[in-house]
Amino acid sequence: MRYLPLTDAEREEMKRVIGIADVSDLFTCIPSGQCRPQLGTLPKALSEPELTALFREFGRRNSFPGYLSFLGAGAYSHFIPEVVSYLSAKGEFLTPYTPYQPEVSQGSLQAIFEYQTMMAMLTGLDVANASLYDGATAAAEAVLLATRRSGRGRVLLAGNLHPEYAAVIRTYVQNLPIELVTVAADKASGRVDAADLGAKLNDATAAVLFQSPNFLGVVEDGRGIAAAAHERKVFVVQVVAEAMSLAYFAAPGDAGVDMAVGEAQSFGLTLGFGGPYLGFMAVREEFMRQMPGRLVGQTRDLDGKRGYVLTLSTREQHIKREKATSNICTNQAWCALRAGMYLAVMGRTGLARAARACHLNAAYFAKLAAKKRSVRVVYERNFFNEVLLEVRKGSAGDLVADLRKKGILAGVPMAWFDPGQKDRLLLAFSEVHDRAAIDRLLDAIGE
Repeated sequence: MRYLPLTDAEREEMKRVIGIADVSDLFTCIPSGQCRPQLGTLPKALSEPELTALFREFGRRNSFPGYLSFLGAGAYSHFIPEVVSYLSAKGEFLTPYTPYQPEVSQGSLQAIFEYQTMMAMLTGLDVANASLYDGATAAAEAVLLATRRSGRGRVLLAGNLHPEYAAVIRTYVQNLPIELVTVAADKASGRVDAADLGAKLNDATAAVLFQSPNFLGVVEDGRGIAAAAHERKVFVVQVVAEAMSLAYFAAPGDAGVDMAVGEAQSFGLTLGFGGPYLGFMAVREEFMRQMPGRLVGQTRDLDGKRGYVLTLSTREQHIKREKATSNICTNQAWCALRAGMYLAVMGRTGLARAARACHLNAAYFAKLAAKKRSVRVVYERNFFNEVLLEVRKGSAGDLVADLRKKGILAGVPMAWFDPGQKDRLLLAFSEVHDRAAIDRLLDAIGE
């Protein structure tokens, strides 16, 4: 596209029509002195060696690599094989934009097809999309999908759903005719209260949305929730914030869940200050045409050669705007491509081994922490890789501050989300932790 600037005569005509004397009149709303900074205040340009040295100095100020971290609550640290970073950084993968002419993007389409296939296998559902922005928006899209498909406007949200996911859902539907009802969590087990769920299910309900493992680290009875909901012809959505759990437990589809959505950051994406992350969605075939995102299919051309096509794209730029169910754009699919590379490199055995290590490390910690007088393991059963601790002396925030001085990021204080839980702390464990690291944490808690 050529750059065709306006002529002076055209500029004068535009100013006359809109009634201004100078272009600066368009910026009078900006406080005086802040609109046009003096360029003379900018520092002198650095040479390449000087610039490199400056950034090295900045890097030395970053003390995070020296910390032992047990942070989780929706963002998890896992080992990523170097080949994933190498391949995903290749220009042909990293730079492509939305495939407006998908037939010439066979490499990208095949990678997306492989990712979809593996996610469908992990979730036990018929079809998976590629892809969504993050776990929270994926959950919100599931709410919208369920209400569109059912024609009902009432959705039940589990009370132990990640608070940030619940907040995003409320933001999505605040101006829509959708009613959100919270189902209580049983304090003794940490799971959805079955009695409260049964009482709130009715013929106006479109879906039940629950998280497993939930925000308290507890694995839900998905089969029981699905059975109760389906009796009232209500759809069931399982949210998964820790995708590694999919390689450890029975697939959501096998438990009768209609949709599985969540965050796949654990599959090859680094902890990057909040993103970019990877929302996923997998559904039964009956929901396929209502899915946001893209679906890639496999076919054969006129010569009988295998090829890949953009089977379904519900973005408003591809179909009639009033029928669109998605605004997923840019190169969001790169995150899905990277996850696909990770899954292919790890394989079925490697992924299962990593997931098992996550659980065993959490179990090792929970068993020994239960012997400490200074803390209490709130839920000693039915957890995957996150353990909820209750601090018996002082607050969880005090414990976090004390351990930080010792180079340990001990977990996420629940008070960040609920001020009434200032004595509780959520810790996450994965395959990157060894027994020595966990023992160091236990010793520090004991002190």
